[in-house]
Amino acid sequence: FFFYNLYFLILRGSEGQGRILQRFPEKDWEDNPFPQGLELFCQPSGWELDPERKPPSFFVSVLTDINSERHYCACFTFWESVENPQVCAEHKGEPSEADEDESPDVLQPAQLYAPKSLVLVSRLDHTEVFRNCLSLIYTVHVDGLTVPMETVIGNLLTCIIPLAGGSQRTITLGAGDRQVIQTPINDSLPVSGCSVAQLFRQLGIVNVLCLFCAALTEHKILFLSSSYQRLTDACRALLAIMFPLKYSFTYVPILPGKLLEVLSTPTPFIIGVNSHFRSETQELLDVIIADLDGGTVTIPECVHISLLPEPLLHHTQTVISMVLDPELEVADHAFPPPSSVIDSQDKEIRAVFLWLFAHLLQGYRWCLHIIRIHPEPAICFHKAAFLGQRALTEDDFLMKVLDGMAFAGFVSERGPPYRATDLFDDLIANQVERIRQEIGDPHKVMKHIKELADHLFKNENPYPAVSMHRVQRTAESAQPRLPQTPFPHLDEVSVQLFIDHAAAKLKTAPPVVKAELKSMVPSGPPLTDIVDRNGNVLANSARRLEVVRNCITYIFDNKMLEAKKLMPAVLRALKGRAARVCLTQELNLHVLQNRAVLDTQQFDYIVRMMNCTLQDCSHMDEHGIAAALLPLVTAFCRKLGGGITQFAYCCVQEHMVWTNMQFWEAMFYSDVQKHIRALYLENDEEGDTSRPCDTEQGSNDKRLSALELASEQSRLWPTLSKEQQQERVQKEESTVFSQAIHYANRMSYLLLPLDTSKNRLLRNTGLGDLESVSNSYVTNSIAGSMAESYDTESGFEDAESSDVANSVIRFINRFVDKVCNESGVTNEHLKSLHIMIPDIVQMHIETLEAVHRESKRLPPIQKPKLLRPTLLPGEEFVMDGMRVHLIADGREEASGLMGGPPLLPAEGAIYLTTYRLIFKGTPTDPNVGEQVVTRSFPIASLTKEKQISVKPSVDQFFQEILLLRSCTFQLMKIGFDEEVASDLAEVFRKHMHKLRYPQHVQGTFAFTVGQSAKLVVEHKTKDKNQSLRTLSKNLVKTAKRTIGRQNVTRKKYSPPTWENRSSLQSEMDEDEISVSEEPDQSSLTLSSTIRSSDRQTMSNVVERACCRDYQRLGLGTLSNSLTRSKNEPFRISTVNRVYTVCRSYPGLLIVPQSIPDSTIQRICRCYRQNRFPVVCWRNSRTKAVLLRSAGLHAKGVVGFFKSPNAPTAGPSQADSTSLEQEKYLQAIISSMPSYSEASGRNTLSGFTSSHMSSSGKWGSIRGSGRLSTYNPDVGNRLAGKESPQANGGPSETYFLRPQRAYLYIIGDKSQLKGGKQDSFQQWEVVPIEVFDVRQVKNSFKKLMKACVPSISNTEPNMTFHRCLEESEWMNLLHRVLQVSVLVVELLDNGSSVMVSLEDGWDVTTQVVSLVQLLSDPYYRTIDGFRLLVEKEWLSFGHRFSHRGAQTLASQSSGFTPVFLQFLDCVHQIHLQFPMEFEFSQYYLKFLAYHYVSNRFRTFLLDSDYERIELGVLYEEKGERKNPQVCKSVWDYIDRLNKKTPIFYNYMFSPEEEEVLKPYSFISNLKVWDFYTEETLSEGPSFDWELVRGRPEKPQEEAGDRQETTAPKSQRMIVWPCYDSVSKLLPDAITKLLQDVQNLETELGQPTEKWKDTWDKIKSAQRVESRLESRHSFSSPLLMSSNLSHQRCSQGVYLQQSGVGSTINLTLDCEVSATSTPAAGRPSTSTLYSQFQSTESENRSFEGILYKRGALLKPWKPRWFVLDKTKHQLRYYETRQDKECKGVIELAEVESVIPGTPTMGSPKNIDEKAFFDLKTTKRVYNFCAQNSANTQLWMDSIQSCLSDA
Repeated sequence: FFFYNLYFLILRGSEGQGRILQRFPEKDWEDNPFPQGLELFCQPSGWELDPERKPPSFFVSVLTDINSERHYCACFTFWESVENPQVCAEHKGEPSEADEDESPDVLQPAQLYAPKSLVLVSRLDHTEVFRNCLSLIYTVHVDGLTVPMETVIGNLLTCIIPLAGGSQRTITLGAGDRQVIQTPINDSLPVSGCSVAQLFRQLGIVNVLCLFCAALTEHKILFLSSSYQRLTDACRALLAIMFPLKYSFTYVPILPGKLLEVLSTPTPFIIGVNSHFRSETQELLDVIIADLDGGTVTIPECVHISLLPEPLLHHTQTVISMVLDPELEVADHAFPPPSSVIDSQDKEIRAVFLWLFAHLLQGYRWCLHIIRIHPEPAICFHKAAFLGQRALTEDDFLMKVLDGMAFAGFVSERGPPYRATDLFDDLIANQVERIRQEIGDPHKVMKHIKELADHLFKNENPYPAVSMHRVQRTAESAQPRLPQTPFPHLDEVSVQLFIDHAAAKLKTAPPVVKAELKSMVPSGPPLTDIVDRNGNVLANSARRLEVVRNCITYIFDNKMLEAKKLMPAVLRALKGRAARVCLTQELNLHVLQNRAVLDTQQFDYIVRMMNCTLQDCSHMDEHGIAAALLPLVTAFCRKLGGGITQFAYCCVQEHMVWTNMQFWEAMFYSDVQKHIRALYLENDEEGDTSRPCDTEQGSNDKRLSALELASEQSRLWPTLSKEQQQERVQKEESTVFSQAIHYANRMSYLLLPLDTSKNRLLRNTGLGDLESVSNSYVTNSIAGSMAESYDTESGFEDAESSDVANSVIRFINRFVDKVCNESGVTNEHLKSLHIMIPDIVQMHIETLEAVHRESKRLPPIQKPKLLRPTLLPGEEFVMDGMRVHLIADGREEASGLMGGPPLLPAEGAIYLTTYRLIFKGTPTDPNVGEQVVTRSFPIASLTKEKQISVKPSVDQFFQEILLLRSCTFQLMKIGFDEEVASDLAEVFRKHMHKLRYPQHVQGTFAFTVGQSAKLVVEHKTKDKNQSLRTLSKNLVKTAKRTIGRQNVTRKKYSPPTWENRSSLQSEMDEDEISVSEEPDQSSLTLSSTIRSSDRQTMSNVVERACCRDYQRLGLGTLSNSLTRSKNEPFRISTVNRVYTVCRSYPGLLIVPQSIPDSTIQRICRCYRQNRFPVVCWRNSRTKAVLLRSAGLHAKGVVGFFKSPNAPTAGPSQADSTSLEQEKYLQAIISSMPSYSEASGRNTLSGFTSSHMSSSGKWGSIRGSGRLSTYNPDVGNRLAGKESPQANGGPSETYFLRPQRAYLYIIGDKSQLKGGKQDSFQQWEVVPIEVFDVRQVKNSFKKLMKACVPSISNTEPNMTFHRCLEESEWMNLLHRVLQVSVLVVELLDNGSSVMVSLEDGWDVTTQVVSLVQLLSDPYYRTIDGFRLLVEKEWLSFGHRFSHRGAQTLASQSSGFTPVFLQFLDCVHQIHLQFPMEFEFSQYYLKFLAYHYVSNRFRTFLLDSDYERIELGVLYEEKGERKNPQVCKSVWDYIDRLNKKTPIFYNYMFSPEEEEVLKPYSFISNLKVWDFYTEETLSEGPSFDWELVRGRPEKPQEEAGDRQETTAPKSQRMIVWPCYDSVSKLLPDAITKLLQDVQNLETELGQPTEKWKDTWDKIKSAQRVESRLESRHSFSSPLLMSSNLSHQRCSQGVYLQQSGVGSTINLTLDCEVSATSTPAAGRPSTSTLYSQFQSTESENRSFEGILYKRGALLKPWKPRWFVLDKTKHQLRYYETRQDKECKGVIELAEVESVIPGTPTMGSPKNIDEKAFFDLKTTKRVYNFCAQNSANTQLWMDSIQSCLSDA
């Protein structure tokens, strides 16, 4: 037994300070010094006087002294009266300030009360005992008992308490009282009373768990409450649930107000503060505040608490709620059990947390390393291994807990293997299995929890029956007593006598030794390998391990070919952890006496496998893979020349793990543990057999684990003599020391690079990155140690070898310091180590230099030969091939993920030529065979180039990877081989950049072709640029002069009123002509600055294709004298012949005949870029015209649409222009025959005929709501429809409104705000929303990412279709097509349309071109399409150079594929109408490729003006110096088309004057295969000379050879993404034409051109079909094998919702047959209808049958056709009908049986005429004219069925 070592104090307050009046004993106890600064803690809110006496209070403060011992201060405070000094002063005559009516005693009480505290200071926490003792002392004082106070206090201080656990003792203080004191059975378990349950009730489960996790992960926690005792309880509870971890930071349950600044400390804490100070805690930014009274926990934004890992968090919450609210489960029961009051909740909750910790830390003892046993055990915890085996490396919470101080304390306290054990040790040792099994079942858990709770309860209350107290309380009644005498001053001497007397008595008593029961701590079951969270069960399949084992066996048996074949599979298998472990074990078997000498190739393979294994290890090495490889990398070696050996460690240094200090520590400790274990096992005979195994946990599987051995040694330690003890300590210390030297060597092996001049390790590990420095795992690794020599900004270190050496030495020194301090190495040894390390490093550097020198002489590994690509004529190499690896990107076909061979990654070379970027190489996978992989794209199409740093493939560590993306939908991910110098890669990038963005367009390949590549970059551009600049300056100057003069001469013009405007007409004409004469002359003079005379230019312009087209359309002719023919409504104006009116327009324009040039010069200023409206196409039938222009300038808009009747505010410039515009539009309208014919407004009757004759053709029907994106009233105005047209069928005549505009202006919605529509005007504005080029640009970027992703994405929201949808590309196509179809309808209905959007060169061009393509069959031929592109895109100035970012100047604007979008629209139309186009899909792809490739000059520059300036426009005809080099893409296509039918569409079979109206819904659009296909065998097929230009003969010979070796197989394998399918499997016609040609050559005949052959066959076919068939129609022979589309499938009846009318979509409706002469022509609606009904086998039996409709529908007569060939029964509306109404497949028919008449059946028909046809889906009821007919039908159907 021993004393409490209590201090008893009496304190009182004065002047706001507390001071100690008396203290007993006066001198400190020996082993318990008196804690200073108590005064503040006894009145935490400050010592103040109070006007009222408060009831006595009691609370316990906790103080922590400098040795981190806790002192519990029980503080009992009562209030004594004192005189009020102020009141005395008042009595002396000072006036009172209070009001009269207030009673004087309220004002200033004469009596004030001062606090006085009785305090007990103890090292033990017995709150209740202290409360009782202090209450007793107070009672003795208040009640004036006879007992002397000194006696009571003397007894209290000398009270003897039991020390041993679980004992009890009754004490008395001599005032007629007695109490029982019980000590806990086990000191280590915390005592919590009921504080834990109370804390949960105050804050709730989730909040407390939050605080629990916050405390464990070292956050700052602040409790607020107005009760001091509750603060103490809450803090105590939080500590209790953290058991077995102990809190080791600041812990102040009650913080005095004067010390509040403590809260801003940077370290974690748990502190309680009275809510009185709440406002002072508001500005704390990183403190979690728990308000006990309000039950809230406030977590600041900047604090992130890592919570327990799921599902553990959920389980814990569930179990706690079962404890706290046991009735929750039965709350819904009809017969709930009687409720029982639970008093054991506190212990149960603690049991839950104990259970939780046992679950979290299970198996922790297997990860302890014992590094010293004597004199004191030193233990380290191997965190990485623990996390790895628990598969919790990703878990934030556990990582932080294991890093925390609390856990460090836990290891040092519970690590030692020989000590007293407690409940937690028992749980870990014996209950782990049980806990694992319980985890899913809360009821089992509860049972376990209750058992644990009993233990905890017993521990606190060993004798629950006797816990009685008898203490006298003051007999105070409800009113406090009148102030008694103050607390007396006590006699120190008598108290001291008590103490001395008791001390003497104890001395004579025999010493009591506390029996400490030490025992060996059991380790519990070892951690079984938990399967990785991501379920890598498959990865561990035995097959993979087998592959790894076989490969290693092959390598050591020197069967290199076999090994090479297995290698890729092995490298894939090594992604799995089991395979990596297997590899280390297998390699271990091949090491003899720590050495294994290999030959060069074996060495390479082993190193590759090691690198692959290490590559997937994290820097923590949680699975111990790096640890297992560490001994191996110093074992495997190869002999180099000159007796030098190279070890594997030189080649595996590039891994983060080697730079992680914690990895080295763990390795060191595990090795030390092995050696110390061996040291004590030496005496055993088995010492040799159980040689410590090299794997990390190997030591645990032996009979006696290191911890057990240590425990045994600790037990024996006291029994040894001094000498023996000393000897053991020395042996252990020298073991550690020798290991430290060994590790200094090992670390220098792995940290010093082979070439010490390059500090690769430090640079590549990226330890300069902030991220890794801040990461707690790395803080003690290299980052800090190299701070001086490390430039953190750049992340590079000066690469001098001395520097490398220094940083490595510093790293090793830090390591040695740390481990030697922890494992108790003496200072002398440590010093000698520090002296040794630099020598070790230096020595190693010297050996490395020799190895480096020799390794360079090794014959290089046989790398595949670099293949040279073939070049185009005129194309030259800029940089020769550099060895690179082409890495697989996100397209899975090539990487073999979708089946098929893995063609990528491939090894080869990258070539940069003046035209392309080419990769050519072979696949790295040896199983793929000798395939050549080619990927290339034109350098001009490069859109993105970026360097990325990833480790792509297993065995290659590239210095850098370049990602190159091209807008021809190609992507190259290339990693430069190590043989390529890094500066060379930089040069490559620079050259590439220069070629991609030349200074001027003349630097592009189309201009430089055939010149030496050197010229490209240098002087070529300079002189050109200069002359160009001066030229353009002159042009601009003269143009300005012209415009200035023009303004001077213009007359003021006041607009006439509406009535007399027409009479003014002639007068105005004269006016304007007079004005325009002068500028015309000046502009003629201007033309002399252009290189040839005006006349020359004009004749060239006339030659231009556009003029031919205008003449074809009848829009005006140019005779030699350039005179106008007056009777034509339009004329060709030469106003822009020298490009002064509008730079970006062509020289010749079509304008209304009546408009003079001068007007044009004025009008053009209202439009953006001066692009005024000009005619570009005329409908030959309705004579409606299509105009194009730019949008209006903002200021012109309102003026333009001003109502003409509005009074104008005086004549002004704007008005005159707007009137001229009106006049211009009026002139266009009056040119239309429909306008001149109609007397006044066009009415419905006048219009129907023209509408009816419009025949249109619709694409395959799907979906509905063509105009759905327009708002309805816009839809109404379009072609006068009343409601948006469903599914875009031809508009109904009934919906046309009487007032239909003659001219529709399609304008931009945003611009047309404020424009009023006037009912008198003959034009109408249709505002639509246009997308701008930015949208196109962004959409295209996303489209490219979707079609050629750079990495494969497994995320479900990143699939191809999702990305495609997000790119909105289809949406944009839909909008363009929609507007185009709308314009086509308007033109077809006889209205003219003016498209005036944006600047008139992007969307406008797209719409106008598509409209012409859809309306005019001529443009659907090869010549016509060329003409369309030349006219609308080239002449009208689409900015190809600018949008294609072709030069340096336009680089910033980025690539915007407006033209590509147009081609895609054409492709969509082509798919819907495959028989209407003369050109094939390949033709479109060809243009799409070459418009960005810059191979031809056609698509360079932004307008005709620029082309003339550079002399590009007209040279094409004249100069042909180099016939090889085609300057125009059109010439090239013509030439090719003569040789091969590649551009020709065999299905071409146009119908005259056909207008196409395709479907534009997104559901009808297809992704163009141009975006997704590639052929790796030959690269893009659009440079014909390269791909098809090879002679065919050698290939055939190769084929013959192959046949002889293996004659059996006729199969040809076609690989996706590798072979060109069209080449290997040509369509039938191409094949036949090819065969014809081959036969001709064999027969020695001159070969005929393919087109002639084709035309002959076609005409012959036509004649035959005429003979056979009554109908004559021009369908060609359709023999194409890939005939995938019908012309279009019409004839479907769609019910239109809402309106209720059935829109009949057949082309030749009976209605139109009456009114139109053109409708007699039969339509080729489906393919089958081309073989007319004369062919008998197609219709085996036919006739009329009545068929019963669906429910409540009548019986209807239909024409039925039984077709044996197609095995179906079809029915039509009438016999003449070509459109099939429905089909019954005979395959589905089950039976044909006679039927009975039903309701609504036709009258007057024999009952036997009915029969039923039963199919798998439904029963059809039929009825024939009579029973005989019925029998015939039934027999025919039956015979068809039986035939089948």
